[in-house]
Amino acid sequence: MTETRSKARHRRGRTALVAGLPLALTAAGTMAYGSVFGAFGEDARPLAAAAGPTWATEAADGFASVDALGQKGTYGGRNGRTVTVKTLADLEKYATAAEPYVIVVAGTIAMNPVGKEIKVASDKTIVGSGTSGHIVGGGFFLGSGVHNVIIRNLTIRDSYQGTWNDKDHDFDAIQMDGAHHVWIDHNDLRHMADGLIDSRKDTTYVTVSWNRLSQNNKTFGIGWTTNTTADLTIHHNWFRETEQRNPSTDNVAHAHLYNNFLEDVSGTDIASSYGNYARGTTRMVLENSYFQGMRNPVTKDATASLVQRGNVFSGTSGRNESGGTAFDPRAYYPYTLDKAADVPALLKSGAGPRSSIGTTATTKATAATTLTVAKDGSGQFTSVQKAVDAVPAHNASRVIISVKPGTYRELVKVPSNKPHVTVQGSGASRKDTVLVYNNASGTPKPGGGTYGTGGSATVAVEADDFQARNLTISNDFDEAAHQSLDGHQAVALRTAADKVVLDGVIVTGDQDTLLLDTASKDRLGRVYVSNSYVIGNVDFIFGRATAVIDRSVITLKKRWNGTSAGYVTAPSTAAGRKGILIANSTVNGDVSDRSFYLGRPWHAGGDASLDPQTTVRNTTLSAAVKTTPWTDMSGFSWKDDRFAEYKNKGPGAGGASGDRPHLTDAQAADQEVADWLAGWTPGT
Repeated sequence: MTETRSKARHRRGRTALVAGLPLALTAAGTMAYGSVFGAFGEDARPLAAAAGPTWATEAADGFASVDALGQKGTYGGRNGRTVTVKTLADLEKYATAAEPYVIVVAGTIAMNPVGKEIKVASDKTIVGSGTSGHIVGGGFFLGSGVHNVIIRNLTIRDSYQGTWNDKDHDFDAIQMDGAHHVWIDHNDLRHMADGLIDSRKDTTYVTVSWNRLSQNNKTFGIGWTTNTTADLTIHHNWFRETEQRNPSTDNVAHAHLYNNFLEDVSGTDIASSYGNYARGTTRMVLENSYFQGMRNPVTKDATASLVQRGNVFSGTSGRNESGGTAFDPRAYYPYTLDKAADVPALLKSGAGPRSSIGTTATTKATAATTLTVAKDGSGQFTSVQKAVDAVPAHNASRVIISVKPGTYRELVKVPSNKPHVTVQGSGASRKDTVLVYNNASGTPKPGGGTYGTGGSATVAVEADDFQARNLTISNDFDEAAHQSLDGHQAVALRTAADKVVLDGVIVTGDQDTLLLDTASKDRLGRVYVSNSYVIGNVDFIFGRATAVIDRSVITLKKRWNGTSAGYVTAPSTAAGRKGILIANSTVNGDVSDRSFYLGRPWHAGGDASLDPQTTVRNTTLSAAVKTTPWTDMSGFSWKDDRFAEYKNKGPGAGGASGDRPHLTDAQAADQEVADWLAGWTPGT
């Protein structure tokens, strides 16, 4: 793309905006479950249809499925009405009611005061609508005798108060004191002041499954009792960047842990102190789990019994213990084990909130073919491109290209006739595996001419359903050394496909780092970027794709000559489509204050029919962001297109004005991550 310009510690139809603001598209379609629920107002009217959606009839597996204490399994509120909620008042009203409800959370709800835990009553299902259901700054409390509760498909986050080992703020995501028959499934739980899950005071018949637990100190504690009566099943959960209680299991009669993935990510501020811990007189069975880089992955007290079988330990250190006799889980309920070696890929694609939820079985990934790449010849191939070349044309199922640690200086292209490809670094850190090259737009091609912006990409993806995980993709073109070259745009990654997932990656360059495109102007191209870093300086997230940057860090970089000036996004969105959404992320970097714009409209080729869009919401902005964060480009005014913010924070955030549009709450409800993904569940 041609540029137009003068030369905490964190442990980690169209509707008008308010006066003077640009137009914003309404949702492209109904939210997940919309065809079932119909349209709901703010008063959370109940579902009129008698039959509920299929997921509302589902019941738990594991110990939560066992008939006991007068309760026949765990099925939540399926015998009650279904309501949808978007406000704290409505959520609390229905969650605390005496009668059964299926409560659909269809937006972000902030707890007030921070740390508030809603006291959930028995016979409730609380479920997120697609991936849009967020509970921020608090969570849920299930007290003594509360039973038959399902909490699914929610993101519960951010009650953290700035103290890592916080002993003053008991702000949990889910706390249970003496409850029974509880199913916690497919949630994203992170960054709380205390526990993500606390199962206390003889809470029993609990199943915790398919959750992501991350960015936390005291993660999942079980016990706070001298009795040894509780029964819990913990399976298919991804623990990532968590220090302790992963879980800590104290005085539990039957603790069945299987197919969990515990990952200590190197290079982060959070280090594991221990993994699975059997304390007191616990009896634990631990099966087919995968431990990556964990310190003291499995520990037990001398009084506890812990039986291990089929687990994988990669790069772990310290205590790894077992001993005693436990129990046979199949005497209580049926279950099927996945291979331990498949668990990381399975959970990276299947854990956490889904755009739509089916049965547990439907979340399991189809077995994939794996090709290995290693520079030293220890794999099947010595380059990534050779592995891509080996993928059969029109392959019907996923192929995982597992790349061993090293720097691979090569160009990689995944052609459109090779869908369902995952390129995945096998190292402990995304920094361990690097794909890099140094072409720029003006670099001469061997056969004549130059590469152009799109052609400069180190990695080019033209195939649908592509995934990149746990690696770095870089363009290290040296602008300072090539000032005479005409065209300094240097793309690290170009995508021109639909259903692209970038998870746990670093994409780094200078100008035009990440080109998120579509196969053609009339084709949809959705991209979901999560848990990643994108680094650059000029228009470094750009293109016409419908793209979400979620829970990621956008790092601003100085120019080749040491100056600070740049633009984060340059969307070239087609009219009627969603553009670029930055959500739940951080924008920062070692650059001067007030030196970067959040974006400008790229009307590629002077195409006036385009309607560029960038929305930045629920994101922390550093002081590097200008107080007027949008600007014109190539004669096109940003005010004629779609640029807006919503509930950003940090020194770079600012109030609404004619030069700084903010979405209203109603408009923001149609600009959630789920609206961008339009029914697609990334990773499936």
